[in-house]
Amino acid sequence: MSTMYGSQAYAKVGLESGVMSASPHKLITLLFDGALSALIRADIFIQQGDTVAKGNAITKAIKIISNGLQASLDMQKGGEISQNLAQLYDYMVRKLLHVNLYNDRETLAQIIELLRGIADSWQQIGEDAPAQAKAG
Repeated sequence: MSTMYGSQAYAKVGLESGVMSASPHKLITLLFDGALSALIRADIFIQQGDTVAKGNAITKAIKIISNGLQASLDMQKGGEISQNLAQLYDYMVRKLLHVNLYNDRETLAQIIELLRGIADSWQQIGEDAPAQAKAG
């Protein structure tokens, strides 16, 4: 077994263990981190002219936004906030398709900032917000 393969295997096991033991709040945080990381890589790939890698990074971000963040919204309990987030995630996906077609770094930067803002707000809510809401 090569050293590179071995270290990748250990990293994968560490990530999987972290995900399996993570709270719902932490899982959403990991989704935000993954989407932002993919978008930052997409920007680098646009600058480098690597069309395939850019497309893969944007596709990964779209999947995380659609199948992770948007799919995790509870429209019953979340009400208007969940509806607004769903619309914002739809907007991001449409804009990312545009970015992928036209290498539009300005639009990509806007999407990164939007997602970063939502992620920061999510972090500020904190792990114990649901418990505080029930207690209050």
